[in-house]
Amino acid sequence: MNSFLYPICAIVALLALIYKVRVLRTDHSITQIALIGNLFLLCITYVVSTPFIWVAMSRTVGIVNFSGLFTQSCVVLMSACQQIVLLHLTYERRVAWSKAVPRLTCLVLSLVAMVALFSAATAERESPNDFALSKAQYYPAYLIVYLLAYTANQIDVGVLSWRYTAIASTPWLRRGLFLIAATLPFALIYSGCRVADIIAGQFSVSGDAWEPVAQIAVTIATITKIAGWTLPDWGRHLTVLHDWLRDHHTARELSRVHRQLTALVPEPVIPLDSRADLRTRLYRTVVEIRDAQWALRTWMDPSVTQAASRRARGAGLTDDDVAAIVEAAQLKAAIRAKTERRQPAKYESDPQVAQPGDLAAELVFQRKLARAFSKSPIVAAALEDTAGQNISKDME
Repeated sequence: MNSFLYPICAIVALLALIYKVRVLRTDHSITQIALIGNLFLLCITYVVSTPFIWVAMSRTVGIVNFSGLFTQSCVVLMSACQQIVLLHLTYERRVAWSKAVPRLTCLVLSLVAMVALFSAATAERESPNDFALSKAQYYPAYLIVYLLAYTANQIDVGVLSWRYTAIASTPWLRRGLFLIAATLPFALIYSGCRVADIIAGQFSVSGDAWEPVAQIAVTIATITKIAGWTLPDWGRHLTVLHDWLRDHHTARELSRVHRQLTALVPEPVIPLDSRADLRTRLYRTVVEIRDAQWALRTWMDPSVTQAASRRARGAGLTDDDVAAIVEAAQLKAAIRAKTERRQPAKYESDPQVAQPGDLAAELVFQRKLARAFSKSPIVAAALEDTAGQNISKDME
């Protein structure tokens, strides 16, 4: 399975590294350098873990399963990079290094112990597909040291990431750290499988049965963690995309109301240059709807306001929803009255029930108005309530 999963992890790590390394042009902080080092080591780890590269590297060096020691050493070094990143995000530089030193010391000692135990436990054959399994059965001490270093780091990274989400400086940094923290259960599943390998090995039982679980868990943890480390950089592009999709959807929702109103009241419409962006067009749509609404004020019957408000409040709607229902009903009634040229004897002095404070609030409200205008049964019922009233036939 690692012939398939590990190359995928290597490719994802390489793409993340290429994307992230450009940051060094403007940011040479220890956080960025350690993060790039983490991605580089991650990429190397999975490249070498690919079976045919594993075998070739060990043969080139002339040490059986050297690739296993190399990749797991890279994992320990990655742990050091991750600690440096998170500690420098959480604390100021001096405090971060004071907290990093004991952690890094433990990782270095673990690495030295791994090299010593590996040298004493050289195998007779290459094990690109079951290195951990063979070490668990015949040389458990080596794997125990590696697992202690790996698991302790994963727990520490998960806890640090979770704590920092509460004080992260940007939303995408907070989301990225949350993703990193969320990989902890998968890392623990991997560690659990390796502990099971050690126990099973002492009874001459193979861990082949749960090996796919270990590989899948570590793959999920790896890819999710890569996404978390890089999310603060590319997440903002998701924000831009989300805003564009939202504005596009809002423009479509408002288009029907805008089209019907400006067909009767074309004066507010200002032709825009073909190069005008979506946000500018949306702003003009909002302004033109409001201008047309005021132009239709003299065709708005107060009885429609009363009927729509009574029905909306009877349905238990909130104030903003009631306002959207009332304004939608007034607009539909005004369009009908102007089309039939039947102006009411009395009309509304102010066609706006809602008074949004800014453009964002205005957009939210006008979307509610547009939905009510298009398909609200309450609006239809309010118009039926007032349909039989005597309306002045004075011409506009």
